[in-house]
Amino acid sequence: MLVAPSLLSADFGNLERDVKRVCENGADLVHIDVMDGHFVPNLTIGPPVVEAIAKSSTKPLDIHLMVENNTFFVELFAKYSPKYISFHVEEEKHPHRLIQKIKEFGIGSAIALNPHTRIEEIEYLLPDLDMVLIMSVNPGFGGQKFIPNVVPKIEKLRNLIERLGTETLIEVDGGVSDKNIDILKQAGVDIVVAGSYIFKHSNIREAIESLK
Repeated sequence: MLVAPSLLSADFGNLERDVKRVCENGADLVHIDVMDGHFVPNLTIGPPVVEAIAKSSTKPLDIHLMVENNTFFVELFAKYSPKYISFHVEEEKHPHRLIQKIKEFGIGSAIALNPHTRIEEIEYLLPDLDMVLIMSVNPGFGGQKFIPNVVPKIEKLRNLIERLGTETLIEVDGGVSDKNIDILKQAGVDIVVAGSYIFKHSNIREAIESLK
């Protein structure tokens, strides 16, 4: 299991410190939530902060766009060479075209699905996707409770990936902790995003190791 700490739960007054803390204590990726205040009712960070994170991080960046006008934001953040950029299929009219655009930058392409969005909506895209990000909370804010109804959806996606023979990874974001990590592993998850659980833990290394 790979672990991507979500900086949404970090101390933004000490962001460089927190980026280095997770990188030095077992993180595999650094997860960055970009919100525009339109697609979700929250506004987070822009290019200058992402640039600073990229300079501080020794681990690959995993950028999750929760925005309108996905193409604009992909072009804005591609220069920081993240490992993955994920965008929400609910907002994108031309997902296949955007997937190819992300790949042209040499970046892993990923689609994010809200809890209510059906797997069937992206089935035709799976051969082109490097990753699918399944939201296990409604996007927009950290610290929410895990929605257990997404587990059958994860299992369905894992079965579909195996049937199609693609190498698409499954990432889950929202309410992840040591209380549900075993269920997620059994369902076929490859990467978990955890924010509050890691940053509010008394020992960041122990928190990350408990998920691994």
